[in-house]
Amino acid sequence: MLIRYFAWVRERVGLDREEVELPPTVVTVADVITWLQTVDDAHGHAFEDPEVIRAALDQVHVEPDTPIGAAREIAFFPPMTGG
Repeated sequence: MLIRYFAWVRERVGLDREEVELPPTVVTVADVITWLQTVDDAHGHAFEDPEVIRAALDQVHVEPDTPIGAAREIAFFPPMTGG
């Protein structure tokens, strides 16, 4: 699966994207975040507060409990502000 990172999530991870093979136990977006927290210190720092992370599956915004199913891409980004 392609994982894309935006804004300060990208800065903390140190990558704008990466291709990963998710463990079979990873079923939902929240599971992906929990798994990413264990990858290394940079990912752990980026996902230390999962409540503020937003996600999109194949460019559609989703909630943390959304199953990843057959999605090819997941994107993570912080909340957006207007102005």
